[in-house]
Amino acid sequence: MYLIGYDIGSSSVKASLMNATTGECVAQDYFPKTEMTIQSPQSGWAEQEPESWWDNLIIATQSVLASAKISTSSIKAIGISYQMHGLVLVDKEQNVLRPSIIWCDSRAVSYGEKAFRSLGEDYCLSHLLNAPGNFTAAKLAWVKENEPEIYAKTDKFMLPGDYIAMRMTDEIKTTISGLSEGIFWDFKENAISRKLMDYFGFSSSIVPSLTPTFGEQGKLSKAAAAQLGLAEGTPITYRAGDQPNNALSLNVLNPGEIAATAGTSGVVYGVNEHIRYDQQSRVNNFAHVNHTKNKTRLGVLLCINGTGILNAWIKRNIAQKDIRYDEMNEIAMQSPIGADKLVMLPFGNGAERILNNQELGCSLHGLNFNRHQQAHVIRAAQEGIAFSLAYGMEIMQEMGIACNVIRAGKANLFLSPLFRETLANTTNATIELYETDGAMGAAKGAGIGAGIYKDEQEAFSSLKKLETIQPDTTHTDATKESYMLWKSILQKQLK
Repeated sequence: MYLIGYDIGSSSVKASLMNATTGECVAQDYFPKTEMTIQSPQSGWAEQEPESWWDNLIIATQSVLASAKISTSSIKAIGISYQMHGLVLVDKEQNVLRPSIIWCDSRAVSYGEKAFRSLGEDYCLSHLLNAPGNFTAAKLAWVKENEPEIYAKTDKFMLPGDYIAMRMTDEIKTTISGLSEGIFWDFKENAISRKLMDYFGFSSSIVPSLTPTFGEQGKLSKAAAAQLGLAEGTPITYRAGDQPNNALSLNVLNPGEIAATAGTSGVVYGVNEHIRYDQQSRVNNFAHVNHTKNKTRLGVLLCINGTGILNAWIKRNIAQKDIRYDEMNEIAMQSPIGADKLVMLPFGNGAERILNNQELGCSLHGLNFNRHQQAHVIRAAQEGIAFSLAYGMEIMQEMGIACNVIRAGKANLFLSPLFRETLANTTNATIELYETDGAMGAAKGAGIGAGIYKDEQEAFSSLKKLETIQPDTTHTDATKESYMLWKSILQKQLK
């Protein structure tokens, strides 16, 4: 008996086939092999073609099936994880009307800020648990005002995972967790925010019908099954945004537990059992995958847009041609802690929530042409990323989230010893690395949703811890001194 999970990222689409009994990953692949195209027609814009997600999902599925050589009838459920905060618009025939405005697009910041003032800060924070900011609702408002002909044709808006599920089942649905990440959900009323919908002038008909995060959400259609090579009627039993799903994959479901990831963007995600919010809305509160009306489980999400994408930029533009990431890490270790006072602010991927939606750009400070070399620049980049996460974690701690232990998959920047040690030494947190990823988490979520596992404890009994990184007391002082320099430079840059 098998489960298949998908992770629809902005860089690639990954598929993982998992043995439901052992928790073993039987086959896994991702496409494209180079990063997926992000279109930027104007500064601060970021768009992707939803069709490209589907095309790469087909290729990844076929690769996994060819490798595993199993009967597709033995795949009992499908789970979907997806890049959060994107906007997909379709007409009544389910045709996509424009490229998806994805998570790192900052064009709608002013729409969210105006809504925050007009709806009232107290209302937004106490009911929506966030400022509308640059999330899906604000992006939809931008389309309504700037592309009225597109908006007029729109039958439903969706998040990226809803789009993939639509392609699989021909049904358009979403979840409470998804609506909360778009800042449509009123937690006090336990319903879609009528006040926000009226403010933006959105008709309720544009909202997809609700489906549970866990449970049958539709069955694979004949056409989709033929494209994917899977069995017709296979149920989709789980969907969640990538960060709640990453937390699920690490068995982070209860208060006080922390998950982190550092791919294109970097995220620290904690679970809170109380409705609390940051007065400046610099971190986000969403319904976690196991949130219910009677059991509050909120995901407190700290996001830094410019993390792994900065490391990739350094690889393409600063390091020598054809270098591997592990070789870059070794070069960076040749520089001392603090990179000889070279400081990098990693904010070059759109407006940053923790900076009150300011778009500072990435910047390098203290460069000395006679002292600094490639190793210093690479180290300054990785330290800057770690410091930005530590900066945001200070906000989470103010909200009552203890950041003593951080769980992460051993992937992306967590493969770098320098990055891991810098983060541990800056925050005094122990870092636990596990053998899992978003697609594997989605597969386990599918197993929970299909009732294959009796509970979460059974689902995650096979989760394998790979490594534990403790703060190094011989280096914490130097690391924190570098962090204080980094923070002082950031404060000077903020308006």
